Amino acid sequence: MSLLSCRNLAVTLRDRVIFEEVSLDLAPGELVGLIGPNGAGKTTLMRAILGLLPHGGSSSLAALSPGARALKAAWMPQARDIAWPVRVEDLVALGRLPHRARPAQDHAAIEAALDRMGLQRLRHRRATRLSGGEQARVLLARALAQEAPVLLADEPIAGLDPEHQIATMTALRMLADEGRGVILSLHDLGLAARHCTRLILLAEGQLLADGPPEEVLSPGLVARAFRITAYRADTPNGPVFQPLTTL
Repeated sequence: MSLLSCRNLAVTLRDRVIFEEVSLDLAPGELVGLIGPNGAGKTTLMRAILGLLPHGGSSSLAALSPGARALKAAWMPQARDIAWPVRVEDLVALGRLPHRARPAQDHAAIEAALDRMGLQRLRHRRATRLSGGEQARVLLARALAQEAPVLLADEPIAGLDPEHQIATMTALRMLADEGRGVILSLHDLGLAARHCTRLILLAEGQLLADGPPEEVLSPGLVARAFRITAYRADTPNGPVFQPLTTL
């Protein structure tokens, strides 16, 4: 069973080819880390998958109507602008809009999202008065409350302290273990290696590698994509991945 299928996706912006011939599938239970250097097109790829910008090729999500897509996929963009001083629980509740007023299910989904992101003590706070890291957790909780089978999150751990980075990655892994499919972009290769079931490496305008973390994070591929050498050590708590020098 596939939750998402993309074939030969290609995006050109302002006469510049961002990437081409990107094909991928997402199955239930997968936590897919989308990695690559700055400017490789990670955000652009996720937006193309959702049909939010012009693209070549096909995406099963982009082919849906907006209403059907909102039930199928949740999206947490990298931008974290919260314009209105609404309470945290009310902001999280916006994730239920695609479900068209199902009070009992809505309440359960909102409570579950607040619990998963550790936001119960902040639920009555104005979201605009939170720190940047807290706002990121609230926006991710809004996406979780949507209860869509697919979640795409653009750098959801950026700006979080180490505790909440690990907690967020753990929460996303639990979400995948429950049968959903998750794609997130991130720059921390150590957290990617430790928590993701699969990595997609985007570089050089193409999908450079797609597979288990231990294969994608090989010394050769890391050097080619990121222009660095790196040290990897396996520990009881998972792999540690430390960049060493630039090439």
